[in-house]
Amino acid sequence: MIAALDKLDKQILFFFNDTISNSVFDFLMPIITNQDIWIIPIFIVWLGLMIRGGKRGKIAGVILILAIVTTDVIAAQVIKPFFGRLRPSHALPELINLLVGRGGKYGFVSNHAANMFALATIIGYFYKRWRTALHILATVVAFSRIYVGVHYPGDVLFGALFGYTIAWIWLTFWVILKMRELKRGRTWVWYAGPAEQTNLPN
Repeated sequence: MIAALDKLDKQILFFFNDTISNSVFDFLMPIITNQDIWIIPIFIVWLGLMIRGGKRGKIAGVILILAIVTTDVIAAQVIKPFFGRLRPSHALPELINLLVGRGGKYGFVSNHAANMFALATIIGYFYKRWRTALHILATVVAFSRIYVGVHYPGDVLFGALFGYTIAWIWLTFWVILKMRELKRGRTWVWYAGPAEQTNLPN
């Protein structure tokens, strides 16, 4: 079973990395996959939440930091060493089109996918109008990791699920805290004004 899944993973990798390879994606995907490109925009968004987002923005910003730190540390320091699955850029260097640096030795799970899906889930929870766009963006970034040759599809899929799960764990903690505080009559957790009632997260 494991061998069959590994074979399928490699077949999908070759399809995305080689079969559909084209000059447009060869130019775009290394840019999209470069985490340094995203640091400043994400920081600006986070800063905007904390400074101009009101109570809703500050709560979203704090939960976002907690989730991304959690996903990044656990994925890099626990999951990757535990499974020890080599990236295709290390395991199959002669068979793939490697468009960026090889990256670290292990690839399961993808930190990029985990972090981007955690971000999309949390921001999408507090700001529903951005939910679809953010998940599309996270999917494109995750796809770029396969296309450039540094992750198997399984690395990205389980990275996305991991980031999504961690995000909802933190959101669940938040909802529990919010309900407890409201029952005690503490309003610091109530971030929606009268005009925002219809936009409250479910």
